[in-house]
Amino acid sequence: MNLADIKKLHQKKYRQSFGHYLVEGEHLILELQKAAARQPALEASELYVTSAYEHWQSPFRTHVISDRQMAQLADTRTPQGILAVVPMPERPAEPVPGEKAIYLHEVQDPGNLGTILRTLAWFGGFRCLLSPGSVDPFNPKVVRASMGALFHVPLETDVELASLPARYQSLACLDLNGESMASQAFHQHDCYLFGNEARGVPREALDQLKAAPYSIQGRGQIESLNLASAVNMCTYELMREL
Repeated sequence: MNLADIKKLHQKKYRQSFGHYLVEGEHLILELQKAAARQPALEASELYVTSAYEHWQSPFRTHVISDRQMAQLADTRTPQGILAVVPMPERPAEPVPGEKAIYLHEVQDPGNLGTILRTLAWFGGFRCLLSPGSVDPFNPKVVRASMGALFHVPLETDVELASLPARYQSLACLDLNGESMASQAFHQHDCYLFGNEARGVPREALDQLKAAPYSIQGRGQIESLNLASAVNMCTYELMREL
């Protein structure tokens, strides 16, 4: 891939067309290299570095470029001088026994999605499902916010709400009037639904899906939690030994 095409990877349509996305910065490259040791498809990644990183130890094919060229390719304002062009996964990893799914309906904020992926990677045992209309998980802002978690969480995009009952026997969602998520019943579901930051999951869809409602108990006066915070609390609860 030439430098002009790499620059185009900042746009979703070209990421989809070329089948690659950008990973930038030392920490993310290190996480990519660790992931590549377990995921052979990632070995096809290519590294682009300035002279400051020309001796970087990497299993990837490496290209040395000028600082000016790096500034044109990088998404950050002051690039570190190291980035990789990474192939998109052709298919998500197969589910494993005991795995639970986190379904995100039309999540829009890159920071929220990156933080959620980071949480799921920390706990392990979770799959992330994104509805149509969600932010692209390969958006550079999501990739940075995930801090490398993107390489470690099974991820599916364009998953329709209506497809969930055929895959999961038991669905759950958050509701202000639901049962406390501290209950043992909260742990018994296969897939947990979370909605758009402003609109949530459509009520009629939840009714059709027969998603069991649960509530995060609080004593404050505000009406809702940040999406990433809500997912963080729920996944922590799901990993807690009862």
